[in-house]
Amino acid sequence: MTDAVLTLNAGSSSLKFALYERQNKDDLVLSLHGQIEGVGTEPHLIARDPAGAVLAEHRWDDGSARTHETLLTWLLDWIRDHLGGDKLVAAGHRVVHGGPIYDAPVRITPAVIETLEKLVPLAPLHEPHHIAAIRAVASVRPDLPQVACFDTAFHHGNPPVVSRLALPATLRQEGVRRYGFHGLSYEYIARRLREVAPKLAAGRVIVAHLGAGASLCALRDGRSFDSTMGFTALDGLIMGTRCGALDPGVVLYLMQYHGMESAQIESLLYHESGLLGLGGSSDMRTLLASTETEAIEAVESFTFSIARWTGALASTIGGIDGFVFTAGIGENSAPVRSHVAKRLAWLGVLLDETANQTGSGRISAPGSAVDVWVIPTDEEAMIARHVLEVLVPATAESRA
Repeated sequence: MTDAVLTLNAGSSSLKFALYERQNKDDLVLSLHGQIEGVGTEPHLIARDPAGAVLAEHRWDDGSARTHETLLTWLLDWIRDHLGGDKLVAAGHRVVHGGPIYDAPVRITPAVIETLEKLVPLAPLHEPHHIAAIRAVASVRPDLPQVACFDTAFHHGNPPVVSRLALPATLRQEGVRRYGFHGLSYEYIARRLREVAPKLAAGRVIVAHLGAGASLCALRDGRSFDSTMGFTALDGLIMGTRCGALDPGVVLYLMQYHGMESAQIESLLYHESGLLGLGGSSDMRTLLASTETEAIEAVESFTFSIARWTGALASTIGGIDGFVFTAGIGENSAPVRSHVAKRLAWLGVLLDETANQTGSGRISAPGSAVDVWVIPTDEEAMIARHVLEVLVPATAESRA
């Protein structure tokens, strides 16, 4: 009998999932992945094997399934049938915010859920959906162990000078500080870097997670020392629809002279800004293919922000030995990588453009002072590994 681990990433209208099977003590192999779109309206599930072939597709168009509980009941039943004689031993959840409390993955208990509820004010757009999925699984399969894996945990050891905000002590005591996000992605890259370039992994590396959400992380000896996201996932780089770093005076201006309330400002900064606000599209492929001035300027602003923040993070770790591109844009857009490299030429970055077009492994030229890599990220695999690390003793006891 083979053990299997389910990973879940719940959003406002979607639920991404992946199933990993444990081949031996340390190896996890992706069995399937997919997502349910239209949660709360007309859900549509599609599951694929690792090669992309469709394994299952299901639509709920009669209004009968609009809750996480109903959808996860169907998904867990289907996974049970799909596994046959194998066994689903646990579920792992991506949870955006662990606050100042959680610095590592934890097994979910009623007390943990209660604590996560208290962290909702730190991530009101994300945390409630994670909690809803956790509660749904607990209701449907109360016997199934669950593990919360936090996007903030990898940055938990950042130096105080990095995490501290220049605000009154009362606010700092409430947890208003810089946290950093995309931690599961950065942790995965740090581990992969130790496998493919161990000498570089022990040095000073900046990782660029470039997707709809985008950020940079400064690593030293595989540990996070600084990142561009702060108290929220709005800070730092320009993103698909998020503004990135912004003078807080702009928010005051919007309130005082445009009469905007918090919900309107939230929508503006999270959903109407970034590449969309600059160039009319949040899709980098569309912007790169366009000859419109606004699209060209959007790409320019995006790559400028990456180079600008790279300089800032390099100061945190005392220089830079390596630079890694990852996530959707980082892994797939050779033009963006080329633009960024040109802006970082002052650091000694030099790309091998043939390797850059291939977009795999090391893409820096032999004479580059900085090793540049493209490494695909896998947050789901990181979650599955954490689940086993947390629950191996428990699962071993249950089979004894």
